[in-house]
Parts: sequence; C-alpha cells; structure tokens
Amino acid sequence: MPATTINVHKKAGMIARLNHPKYARWAAQIRNTNGCRNPIHLRGHITHHDATGAVIRRYSTVHEPDGILRIPCKTRRASRCPACAETYRQDTYHLIRAGLVGGKCVPESVRTHPTLFITLTAPSFGLVHAHRARAGRILPCRPRRNITTCLHGNALSCTVRHKATEQRLGRPLCPECYDYAGTVLFNGVAPLLWKRLITATRRRLGPGVMLSFAKVAEYQRRGVVHFHAILRLDSPRGPAQPPPPWSTTEALVQAVQEAATAVTAATAGRTLRWGTQLDIRPLTEHAASYVAKYATKAAECVGVLDQRISPLTDLTTLPIPDHARRLIAACLDLGLTHWAHMLGFGGHFSTRSRHYGPTLGALRTARQDHVKQEGHAVAHWQYAGRGYSEGDALLAKAITTGGPR
Repeated sequence: MPATTINVHKKAGMIARLNHPKYARWAAQIRNTNGCRNPIHLRGHITHHDATGAVIRRYSTVHEPDGILRIPCKTRRASRCPACAETYRQDTYHLIRAGLVGGKCVPESVRTHPTLFITLTAPSFGLVHAHRARAGRILPCRPRRNITTCLHGNALSCTVRHKATEQRLGRPLCPECYDYAGTVLFNGVAPLLWKRLITATRRRLGPGVMLSFAKVAEYQRRGVVHFHAILRLDSPRGPAQPPPPWSTTEALVQAVQEAATAVTAATAGRTLRWGTQLDIRPLTEHAASYVAKYATKAAECVGVLDQRISPLTDLTTLPIPDHARRLIAACLDLGLTHWAHMLGFGGHFSTRSRHYGPTLGALRTARQDHVKQEGHAVAHWQYAGRGYSEGDALLAKAITTGGPR
C-alpha cells in the first residue's frame, strides 16, 4: 500500500477518535496503561462486595469506548513494549536489592554476608570484531604485526578502532571459519551449565552453608549468552542468620572458580563448558541496577527478530544481518527450531534461588492482597484483542509523551 494511502488512513483514524464523544475516557484508559505499546483488550464486568456481602460498586465495559477495557500487556521484553518492560525492570531491581541490603521480608543483616558479583562467559567460537578501550582511548580491534589469512582468504587481523555503537561489533572476521553450530549449542546448554555450576559450588562449600543467588542472562554482540549473577552465603537455616565463620568471601571465590572450570555439558556429540573469562568482583549496591537492566532484553543486539521462526521461513527474506541469519540457520539445522529466534537459548532470563529474597510472584500476590482488603470481587472477563489501529497508535504515543490530553 502506498505511503500516502497509509497517511490518509492514519489521519482519518485520528480525526475520528478525537471527535468521538468518549475521547476523554479513551485517553484516560491510555494514560492508565502507562504508555503500553500493545495493550490487551478485555470485555466483561466486575462486582465488588464488602465483608458483609453488600455490593460496593459495579463496573462494566459496556459503556467504555469501543466497549472494551485496555490494560497493560505486562511483557518483560523492551523490544515489544518499553513501558511494561520498565515496570518489570523496576520490580526485578527491588527484588535483587532486597537480597543485598534487606527489605521485603529479607533481614538487613544480609549486608554482612559474603557476597559476590560474577560474570560467566562463553568460550570463543571464532574471531569477531570488538570494541576495545583503555584509559578512555579506543584501541585497534585485533591488530597483528604479521597479518595472516585464513583458509578462506580473509585477514585474521583488524586495525579499525571500533566505536561502541558500531553495527559491525560481534561479526566474525571470517564467517566461514566461525563456529555457528557451537554458538547455538552453547546457548542451548547454558541453563544446564548454570545449574551444574551452582550444584558444584554448593558441593565444594559443604553442607554447613547455604548458597543463594540471583542471575540474569545477556546476549553478547556475537550472539552468545553469558550470565551475570549475585551469589550470597547464608546460614543453612536461611538469610535470617549469618553463615559459619569459615565460609568467607575467599572460600566462595575459590569454590566458584573450581566449579566453573570443572562443569561441562554434552550435546550433539560435543562437550561444552564455560569460557576462561570468569569475572569476579566485589559487590556494590549498583549491581542490582546492573543485573535488573538485562532482565528486559533478549537477542535484539544481534539483530534478531522478536518472533518465532518457522522451519519453512525463507531466511533470505528476513530483514536481519547475515551473522544473525547464519545463527538462525544453525538452529534450524540442529533441531533447535523452537528457540531459533532466541539463537538456541530457551532458558529464563531472570532467576533467583528460593531463599535469595522475594519473588515476582510474591510482589503480585502482595498487590492482589492489598486490593482484597476492600472486600472481594466477582468478575467475568473475555479477551477481545490487543494493540492499536494506526491512528490510535499515534494518538496514544502523543498522550503518553505529553501530547493532547
């Protein structure tokens, strides 16, 4: 459809909405979604009762604009809805922070428990372009005095000083040499490697201490996941009591280092393990913000589409970089079809151990309990669609960014 026709439709839709007698109520619904990009439409009714059973109030969508109620989609992915992802990020931040400094049923004494912030990376699957900096100076990507070439005739050297925002970052120096199969297989077993790392670390620490954790997964530009995690030592009875005196930060560091070196996972005839770049840092409260930031991201930095990919899809038609296309093709070839759009990774992006602190479910329950203090409700809802028309989308964006009220 020509662009001019689309513009006409948008304008017509905007004018119709602005002139609608229920525009003010429609705008109020949009503001109540906090800027959700793809709100869910509900049709139905709800009746609130007090403790005696008397009706407090009734609500029905019959009199709403278009006969529906719009509510936030509540996705965690920033690529789908930045507004709802921000709510998820803030919830994650508060949960992780509570496990560091106390609060939300976690005692403040956890501040004194041995705690680490670690980053676990994948091994190398081939040379890729990288942003390197030192003391504020950008360094050459991969300089070599004696420039050599691979079997495919590509130089295994790069003297370009890449900026941090360049699209080229993470792309192989030679796509033919790069191990695409290894990359997606590692993504596939990364959750298992994490589980085995935690198990091995606990075994090295012994039964007299409890290891609690919170971790998130992040995609590197090359398309492989790595994990950021907070590890904390508690008493075997939980965070309310300190761990035994022998369970020091140094003991935790040694246990993690030994476990990261030892654990492996086998798949498709290959044995995969963590990379040698194990980063262990002293913990600061800023770690909560750092970890929560990645809880809303997926594989967007690699250039992958945020949607499932059918085995019948013609990958050459997808508007994605060649590196991402090859990673997806490797997933399809290896039977990782269900998670091809995630480059083989099917794990959770944000997880916490049972005793680390509160959960997102606990937060939701607390909110529901707060609402129930007024009494109880009987509701009947039906799904009636989601999203906006083109004209409504422009108006909604204007309303939530300070436009027409």
